[in-house]
Amino acid sequence: MINARRHGDDARREDAAAWVVRLEAGDLGEAEAATFDAWLSAAPANAAAFDAALAVSHAYAAAADEVALALSQRRTAPVRPTNRRALVGFGVMAAAAALAVVVAPEISGPQTETYATAKGERRTVELADGSIVDLNGGARMSVSLGRDGRRVTLAEGQAVFDVAHDARRPFTVAAGDRTIRVVGTQFDVRRLGGKVSVTVARGAVEVRPAGGASGKAYRLHPGQRLDHVEGAAATRVAAAEPAEVLGWRSGRLVYRQQPLSEVIADLNQQFVTPIRVEDAELAATPISGVLVLDDQDAVIRRLALLVPISAVRSDAGVVLRRDVASDR
Repeated sequence: MINARRHGDDARREDAAAWVVRLEAGDLGEAEAATFDAWLSAAPANAAAFDAALAVSHAYAAAADEVALALSQRRTAPVRPTNRRALVGFGVMAAAAALAVVVAPEISGPQTETYATAKGERRTVELADGSIVDLNGGARMSVSLGRDGRRVTLAEGQAVFDVAHDARRPFTVAAGDRTIRVVGTQFDVRRLGGKVSVTVARGAVEVRPAGGASGKAYRLHPGQRLDHVEGAAATRVAAAEPAEVLGWRSGRLVYRQQPLSEVIADLNQQFVTPIRVEDAELAATPISGVLVLDDQDAVIRRLALLVPISAVRSDAGVVLRRDVASDR
């Protein structure tokens, strides 16, 4: 049993290794997940020990096949008299074999696949590991499936990830200055206009700063949503309804007190003609309602039922202005 109350480097390393085993097994309950969150945030040294233990786990998983093969060959190899020259020769071969294990993956590393969708297009991608990714309109994503991990970069847009369980190959998604790490789960990631949102539908994910960015790590469970502005340390975690967040896959956008600017960012991923809001106050107006995605003009008319706006078309696109007449 993991004892999060002990102190000292040795105890911390033991606890970190135990947490890695439990997390990669994917059987952590809600109570244990809360205990893990508390342990991880109790001291910076705990997070460092966890990262070190996870790195060791990944390194072992990457070399597991070579180690098993070497051990099986050693068991079947005949025993021969040894001498100094033989030992030296064996040492050279062992060093060469070790170098091959380390260098080979770098030489023949995983290929990166890139996926993109046009405005208004929705696409389902089945990855080689069995994971399913649903891409929303205007999304760009690259995927690299390696022996030691599965790495995705969401450059822009929105995607739902249904990750196949593989304890030996953790699944990470890079979105701006945040990294989302999972083993097997379903979650939505949205990156638009310098903002990153993560909503969990099943399982659990860890969201932490990437590349020296400021902030702390968060562990999200089903029904939780994280909102983060890139470059800022502050992050907001709140309750969310996953079925509503994932509604875009069936052509529906559901909002609960989201600012108009976020609604417009979503709509601009669906239609070629750009939409912009005339003033900042109007852009910050909270919106609650459902928008069915079909014709752009029809969507704007439905939007006008949720917030007092008028739309003006020009060669540059559509401009939304506050409808003064409706305020009277």
